[in-house]
Amino acid sequence: MAAEVRARIMAGDLVAGTQLPSTAHLVTEFGVSNTTVQKALAVLKAEGYLTSRQGKGVFVRDRQPFRVEVGAYFEPTPGGYSYELLEVTELPAPNDVAEALNIGAGDRVLVRRRLLRHAGRPVEVEWSYYPLELAAGTELAGSQRIPGGAPRVLADLGYDLQHFVDAVSARMPTNEEIDLLALPDVPVIRQFRVAYSHDDRPVEVSVLVKGSHLYELVYRLPA
Repeated sequence: MAAEVRARIMAGDLVAGTQLPSTAHLVTEFGVSNTTVQKALAVLKAEGYLTSRQGKGVFVRDRQPFRVEVGAYFEPTPGGYSYELLEVTELPAPNDVAEALNIGAGDRVLVRRRLLRHAGRPVEVEWSYYPLELAAGTELAGSQRIPGGAPRVLADLGYDLQHFVDAVSARMPTNEEIDLLALPDVPVIRQFRVAYSHDDRPVEVSVLVKGSHLYELVYRLPA
């Protein structure tokens, strides 16, 4: 039952802000007991899909999934996207990052960690990794906002982005991700993105994490 109601909410068949049918109706529709209905509703409330209003009933959350366009950079705009830079540091590359950047395991990389917001709400935590030989001494190593983002800096360095490859998976969030994204008890979507310049040279690896309950990824691909 919880899976079916969750799917209807994600599809928009149960409209944001509307009241859920009565317990008696749900018992009849799903052919389950009252206890089962209450357990299913409790799960969906814990996941953030439903809310209770004292004396009124159970309602679908007040927002539909936000469709996040998949892109290398979102230009900050009033009421739109904004970035909060959380950290810039150097550290040994994780194994998957080292492999993707074609560098040695444990070689040091520059890391920019950011929080992406839309209309003030946290959307995504991002870790972007760059080879030190490429990023050291550039705007990427600074703690200021970068006009035009990393794609502009890489282009100025002669590494125009030609394409990127996303590997998308799901897992449960870390404590840090729960705090930064204000997550209920839901999995996160994890994108492992490798950005390539000319001659298929990898110049950036990003790990992008967002809640699975309120966001959908939109890819635009050639026919």
